[in-house]
Amino acid sequence: MAATRFEIEKFDGETNFNLWQVRMMAILVQSGLKKVVTGKKPENLNKTEWEELDEKALSTIQLCLANTVLQEVLMEKTSSVLWKRLETLYTTKSLANCLMLKQHLFTFRMNEGELLRDHISQFITLLNDLKNVEVRIDDEDQTMLLLCSLTPSYKFFKKTLIYGRDKLSVEDVTSKQIVINCEIKKLLRVTRKM
Repeated sequence: MAATRFEIEKFDGETNFNLWQVRMMAILVQSGLKKVVTGKKPENLNKTEWEELDEKALSTIQLCLANTVLQEVLMEKTSSVLWKRLETLYTTKSLANCLMLKQHLFTFRMNEGELLRDHISQFITLLNDLKNVEVRIDDEDQTMLLLCSLTPSYKFFKKTLIYGRDKLSVEDVTSKQIVINCEIKKLLRVTRKM
């Protein structure tokens, strides 16, 4: 049986670390190396076998890092230490990082012509980044930030969602059916203008 090969974009320090980390851990799980990275040595493995698995895990992670990031963690000799170092470098809960993420969220705007589902996906990524540094934004504020980030061409969509409700959540806005209907209505308006 042939081994399955998984592709992952190299982490370059600029792309979303949290998403890369999830994908990287999935690769480690599929390769049977997760326990090595998390430091949970099974009792049935001897020291040599454990060290060989650790080398595999270390090299697997290193191969998924861009040169600039690899340079920062080059001295780490075990996969678990390397993993912890990456987390320290890229999921910091410092005030500066929290403020930068909040600023990005508060100034986040949709580009004209961008698909609503793509915009929502980016918005959810921003919210997840904030959750990972333990910044909480209540559901109603999340919803208003998302609605305010939309282009003026979505004014009817916003009005439809806001009025006549007692409560509005992000799920109400990001529902697949609502997004699909909204995109169809927008396309119909554009074709009518032609």
